[in-house]
Amino acid sequence: MLKETERQTAGSQDIALYVHVPFCRHKCNYCSFVSYSHRESDIPAYVSALQEELALSAAGQRVSSLYFGGGTPSLLSPQQVGDILSTIRSLFKIDEAAETTLEANPGTVDRPYLAAISASGVNRLSLGVQSLHDDELKLLGRIHTSVEAKNAMRCARRAGFSNLNLDLIYGLPGQTLSSWQNTLNEAIELGAEHLSLYALKLEGDEPLYEAIERGEVPPPDPDLSADQYELAEELLAAHSYQHYEISNWAREGRECRHNLVYWHNMPYLGIGVAAHSYLDGHRFANTRDLDRYLKALSHDVPLIREMSEEIGPKMKLAETVILGLRLNSGVRLDDIRARFSVDLRDRYHQEIDELTCLGLLENDAGGIRLTSRGRLLANEAFWRFLPE
Repeated sequence: MLKETERQTAGSQDIALYVHVPFCRHKCNYCSFVSYSHRESDIPAYVSALQEELALSAAGQRVSSLYFGGGTPSLLSPQQVGDILSTIRSLFKIDEAAETTLEANPGTVDRPYLAAISASGVNRLSLGVQSLHDDELKLLGRIHTSVEAKNAMRCARRAGFSNLNLDLIYGLPGQTLSSWQNTLNEAIELGAEHLSLYALKLEGDEPLYEAIERGEVPPPDPDLSADQYELAEELLAAHSYQHYEISNWAREGRECRHNLVYWHNMPYLGIGVAAHSYLDGHRFANTRDLDRYLKALSHDVPLIREMSEEIGPKMKLAETVILGLRLNSGVRLDDIRARFSVDLRDRYHQEIDELTCLGLLENDAGGIRLTSRGRLLANEAFWRFLPE
């Protein structure tokens, strides 16, 4: 159960609402996200728990975007998706133009399913394609094939979706520049409005990481990964995709509004196992333990927080700059002055000068932004803005 102070913290303000669905048919070989395989029988109880947490969290917020992430949210039935959305509509003030995204695995959806969730109010679909080569999908431990991925895209169109994202991964062991280019070309031909391209990142306990450690799989090549990223920039620009964030490209007007809330360091509320929230300078996260979460919401006991911290003014400013630099438009001086009553150049003159000399930052009359080289070495820029 939420503490009263946390309910007050939610306040009456515009927020992005995130719902975490931690169920998967199979845990992928590269995945470090909080998810549970072979526990689909717990989904009905989990939906009830989500509805209970939503009721405890609602405090007059206006919701500008909703996002079902996972895990595999498409393991929810259309009825369950609709029930959660109905609960949200009954408790929050939903913007008429709210973007409502659901992540889906291509191996779990068909046209009737997609048509049903579209009718319930989902208006943006994010397909976890990851690759359009079957050998790479097998390496990643995905449950779908390249043919199924393409069919899922076509089914989504026939079901009425006009706003589609494809997730793709580069920097894979054994992935060549040519195979990556082929995947990009096929993704472009499929006509998705949005593409999210992520470099493979392993935390250290994934099956793929262990296979690399045993010498069964070649390690990723960071130089090749950089070449693949630069190829994506050139190829997607030539096909009218706007590169608006380090890992994201979109047709004009199709930027992900939900994720823009994160990158602008604005308020968001997370519901479900391991979900994070950031409200009025207070950041907190739910327990990562599914059983503890279900027990708390079903037995009216305090909901366990994995983390809870107050974000002071210095850290809030630093995070706003760091997150803003993820955007290709960068950080605008007027925005920082309006939000924090500080001059960005006065506060960070040493950091800005150093990064500009290193070729990682562009500095003009309006603000600062990462260069093309800076996007490849973003972390080298980000840490410099953190408080001592």
